Amino acid sequence: QVQLVESGGGLVQPGGSLRLSCYVVSRTSFSINTMGWYRQAPGKQRELVAAISSAGRTNYADSVKGRFTISGDNAKSTVYLQMDSLKPEDTAVYLCHADLRTVVTGRGDYWGQGTQVTVSS
Repeated sequence: QVQLVESGGGLVQPGGSLRLSCYVVSRTSFSINTMGWYRQAPGKQRELVAAISSAGRTNYADSVKGRFTISGDNAKSTVYLQMDSLKPEDTAVYLCHADLRTVVTGRGDYWGQGTQVTVSS
């Protein structure tokens, strides 16, 4: 079984910062293709926020470019999302995603349980 464990959400004022973390837990050997963060606000579709490949290539939603930074630690199978200059419209449940391959199940998509980010004064 593969699990993604997230942390770092919370309540912050507009203009503030938060850092999200997500790491992979697996009983079997695995290799990561990409990891990233999606978000879903009430009444809206889930959208990609940022992603990073095992080679370090990054991709960002236009709405967060220049404010959010995604980084990864391959040795720890962990991805981070540094969120600065937060806006009320960033309020959502943030979900960690991993596209990875295990020796048992092959390639698959995995999701964390989600962490709430609320930006409000």
